[in-house]
This record gives sequence, structure tokens and C-alpha cells, in this order.
Amino acid sequence: MKINRLSLFASLLALPVLTNAQVKYSNEFLTIGVGARALGMSGAQTAIANDVTAGYWNPAALVAMTDQTQVALMHSEYFAGIAKYDYGAFARKIDDRSAMAVSVVRFGIDDIADTSELIDANGNINYDRVTKFAAADLGVILSYSRKLKPAGLSFGANAKVINRRIGDFAKAWGFGLDAGIRYEKNKWRFAAMARDVTTTFNAWSFNLSESQRAAFAATGNVIPENSSEITRPTLNIGAAREFELGSKFSVLTSLDLQTTFDGMRNTIIRDQFWSMTPVFGFEAGYKKLIFLRGGVGNFQSVVNFEQTGREVSFQPNLGVGVKLGPINIDYALTDIGDQSTALYSNVFSLRFNLNQKKTKE
Repeated sequence: MKINRLSLFASLLALPVLTNAQVKYSNEFLTIGVGARALGMSGAQTAIANDVTAGYWNPAALVAMTDQTQVALMHSEYFAGIAKYDYGAFARKIDDRSAMAVSVVRFGIDDIADTSELIDANGNINYDRVTKFAAADLGVILSYSRKLKPAGLSFGANAKVINRRIGDFAKAWGFGLDAGIRYEKNKWRFAAMARDVTTTFNAWSFNLSESQRAAFAATGNVIPENSSEITRPTLNIGAAREFELGSKFSVLTSLDLQTTFDGMRNTIIRDQFWSMTPVFGFEAGYKKLIFLRGGVGNFQSVVNFEQTGREVSFQPNLGVGVKLGPINIDYALTDIGDQSTALYSNVFSLRFNLNQKKTKE
């Protein structure tokens, strides 16, 4: 699949042009998910993430880590390798009742050709005037988690700083807060995660040269002006149950209900003011060393090709994992079977467990 990078650049520039700050979809790179384990389960992680990735999925679960310190890394690619999606995180228990984490998420397209200066003032084509730039979204998430009473209850919060940049032409800064809660009893886990609880604002500023503005005007494109966009709150509610099948096998099942409050979307459960979609995932394990995972999510109710009614599409995912001492290696293949309009991707991630000494309860 070939993509015209100049057209892609123009599309990227068009995203923040709105000036009324009423953008329904903003900071979407922070909704993709992190960790091949989670993505193989379609992101049904609100109640079950209990490692370093909980800093992204639900910070309340950071205190449930079985190790003193954990580090995670992930890489995946989209659009035939043009777009790179990377994640890194560090988490550590502060004491028996609290933990913290730092997570970094980047989604970017590098080496985009800028041909806006290709033709000089005399009308001559000069390829030496072609430069390259990157369009990238970066999020830094600071997490804190603490145990509460009764036993099994914990709370967590995120503070996140967002930087979106399109070369030297445009940049935006944003800040947001998340909050989560989790309760675990016996083999059951229940949780809720509220993202962007105070609404996240991104403030955009643009720095276009006169020749670039002239090129925009000559091609009929809107010249972007300084503006802002918002990310409205969302709520994920999750429940999970682990089943032991003898002494060697186990199955972990998880169900999430992902709810948005920015109006009606093409989800299977929706109202004029809110929309909800279910996400289901499972993980089958052997001796807690080898894992097979699967999940179904991204349910969409869309008008069919004949325009005679609506039909439901969905996104299946599959993954495997292996634990080699202090190292967990995970792989996920997303959107198998092409049951939705989402693009498939191969995702790899590593998790390192340091100081494998469980803290006392």
C-alpha cells in the first residue's frame, strides 16, 4: 500500500484548524493502547492490568505489581511501516501501600518531504529546496497508585503532558488528568477508569512562511490559525475473573464497557449524548509461563453498502506470550480477518521484572 506523504501532511495540518475548540476526536494516539498482551486481548484491561502497563490502562492497579520494579517497551508500525508507534514505561513500588510509574507514548511519521519550497521565485524547480520533517504526537504520563480500605481496594491517578508537532510548522501543548479505582476479591476483579476527567485542552500555534501560505492559498487549502481542541472525558468499566484448571492451566476472562460522552457515535449501544461499546478478552496460560490470548472489540454499527440498513462490524485480535525468568515477551496480531476498517498491525513488547521480590501485604 503506497501513501502520498505530501497528501498525508496536508491531512495532518487540517486536523487542528477548527477554531471553536469543539473537536470530537482529539489525541487519538492515546487511545490505541499499549503492550502486546493488552492489544492481543483487544484492550480489555481496565480490571486486569496489574503490571507496569497499568500506568496507561488503570493506575489504580500499579500497587498490585508482584515485583518491586518493572520496565516495559513496545514497538509497532502502521501504513506499511510509514507510521511508527512506540511505548516505554518504568514503574516502581514506593512502599507496601503505594506505587508510581512514568510512561511515554509516541506516534509519528518521520522523513516527510516538504515540497512547498520546490519552486523558487523565478519559477525554477530546485530539488535542493526540498527538506524533510516529522509529524509526531508525544504523551508523557505520570502515575501514582495507593491502597485503600477495605483490603483489595486501590485508587490511582495520572497527570499527562501532551506535545503534538508537525515539523516547524505547527505545535500544540496539552495537559490532562485521569483517575481510576480497582477492587479485587478472591478471583474477581472490578475496576473503573475515567480518562481526561477535567477535559484535556490542546493549544495549537502555527509558524508558516509566506511562501507556504501562498502555496496553501494557491491550492485552495485553508490557512491554519492558532486554535485549540479538546478531549472530552471517557469512562471504562471492567470486570474480570480468573479460573484455575488443575495445577497447570488457567484462564483469565475480561469484559470492558467503554463509554464516551461527546454525542452519538457508530457504536452498538448509543444515545444522543453518549455511546458505549463492549470489549472482551481472554488469556489462557500454562504454568504461568506460556500464554495464548484473544479478544474482540471495536464494534461498529454502520450503514451497509446498499444504504438499506445497518450492519455490525468488529475487530478480532490474537496474541501469544512467554515468560523467560524476569523477561516477558509478548506478540499481538490485531484486526485478523479484516472484520473492521481498522488496519492490522504486528505488535511486539517486552517487560522486564526487576527485584523479583514480592512486597509484604
